[in-house]
Formats: sequence, C-alpha cells, structure tokens
Amino acid sequence: MGFLGIIRRGLRKTREVLFMDVKDVFRIGRRVDEELLGELEERLILADLGPRLAAEVVDEVRAKFKNKEIEKSEDILGFLKERLSEGLAPEDGECLARNPGGPTVILMVGVNGTGKTTTTAKLAKFLRDRGDKVLLAAADTVRAAAGDQLNIWAGRVGVDIVRHDGGADPAAVVFDACEAALARGIDYVVVDTAGRIHTKANLMQQLEKIHRVAGKKIPAAPHETLLVLDATTGQNALSQAKLFTEGVGVTGLVLTKLDGTAKGGIVIAINRQIQLPIKFVGVGERENDFAPFDAKEFIGALFPGMEGPEEE
Repeated sequence: MGFLGIIRRGLRKTREVLFMDVKDVFRIGRRVDEELLGELEERLILADLGPRLAAEVVDEVRAKFKNKEIEKSEDILGFLKERLSEGLAPEDGECLARNPGGPTVILMVGVNGTGKTTTTAKLAKFLRDRGDKVLLAAADTVRAAAGDQLNIWAGRVGVDIVRHDGGADPAAVVFDACEAALARGIDYVVVDTAGRIHTKANLMQQLEKIHRVAGKKIPAAPHETLLVLDATTGQNALSQAKLFTEGVGVTGLVLTKLDGTAKGGIVIAINRQIQLPIKFVGVGERENDFAPFDAKEFIGALFPGMEGPEEE
C-alpha cells in the first residue's frame, strides 16, 4: 500500500472530527458568516492543530472573505488545503540526506513509548527495499529489551546489526557501527538511541557524545537526526519536539501511530511551531505501515472530497 492508502486509513478518525457534518458545514450555498467560522475553528482545534494556529487560519479565511478572495463556503476547503500544506515536507522533495563521500549516518531520537525502535527498523527496511545497504546500530543500551527488539527486527527486515551488552557506552556502539559501515561499503547506518536517561541533561549529553563520536569516524555525521513523535499524544508531542530540537540538531520529524488517533492535525501544529519538515509517517505495527511523507496527499486525505475515493 502506498502513502496515500496508508495515510487515508490513518487519518480516518481525524476526518470524522473535522467533518462529521461536512455537508452542513461546507454545504453549497451556505453563507460565510461568524457561525460557520466558529464551527471551523472548533473543528481545527479538536483535530489538534492547536488554538493559535486554528485562530490564525480562521482569521485568514475571514480576511479573504472580506476581500472577496473567498466568496462561497465551498471555497474554504481549497484555501485550507493550500494553506495547511505550506512547509510540511522537505522543499527539495528528498526524504533523506545522503553522504556522497561514504556511509550516511541517521540518528533516531525521541522519548520511550513513541515507537522509536520499531520505526528505526521500518526505516531500515525502507532503505533496503530501495536498494541501499543498511546497518542498524543498537545504541539504546539503557532499556534492556531495546537491543533484543532491534535484533529481532534486523532479522525480519534482512539487515545487519551492531550491538553491545546492556549497559555499554552507546557512543562505543555507534563508533563500532561506523567502523563496520566503512569496512563493508554500507550506504546507511541507522542508529536507535535511548529515550530516557534519568534526567534531560544526561540524555542530551549522551546524544551530544554520540554526535561527536560519529563525526570523528565519518565526516559530518550524523547526517540526519530524526525525531520520532507519537501522534496520539497530541500537544504533548509538541513539548517533546521542543525539548529535542533545543538539545540536539534535529533535521526532520517522523510521526507514528496516526492510525489510533483523532489528532492528525498535530502533524501541522508541530511543523508550524518547530519549523522542521515531516519526513516519514507510520500508521501501524506492520513493517509496511510506514512511508515517506507527502504533503499534498496528506492534506488531500485530511480533507475529504478533495482527492479520489478512499482506499481500504
């Protein structure tokens, strides 16, 4: 199933919140008045765009109506599609950086419970399926089950893994993985990291050490630092995004668990406040429930009636 099918399935609950009475809210011929605008703002907030962004969007609709750029209620959907897709995805259309001089190192960061380890494996499969040689690095040595979980996934998706015993120095794991990648002609090293280490300061210090060690072995590594966020946590995901972007050089976002939430609008809210592109989304536990983010198709799936028929 491609991105469109994956994301339509995942955003079904969000659409129910946004447009449970779509024929009434945006019915042909309905007047654009404060009652309609109030309903629109309420639904954008319920979808977890956040009060600030929802108010901004509605104010823009109001201004465009006064300037006669929007004349009918049905014109609003077209405006929303264009406005909310701005800046969501990487401008060059490339989902990942690539190191032309050797292995590309991707650091996966985020708090425990976001699906980070599973997402790390899914990304490895995505890269392998497109023809890249991939090596996993099990640098979450704090959580006992993390290394075992990633090892099982490595076998399942058909890639090699570098891991140490529990409690080992995560930076040492990354050093060995980079060394192995250089020796084996690996294209991508995907590094799973710990999500909780006693305090925020300790966590950030560990991630900074991993950055330094990787960069000494492979110039400019890590070339991507992807923050994995759980969409079901809504505005809490935004707080996590702020914490990590302040602490380490996050280059993009991965949104997981879009299948179990009515809060798909958090994708847009995080993007607007953190100003980082969404690079991948996941909507389930299966290894294929993962795809590069497509802003146009995401917005089309979010607002019903704007694209083709739904895929099951």
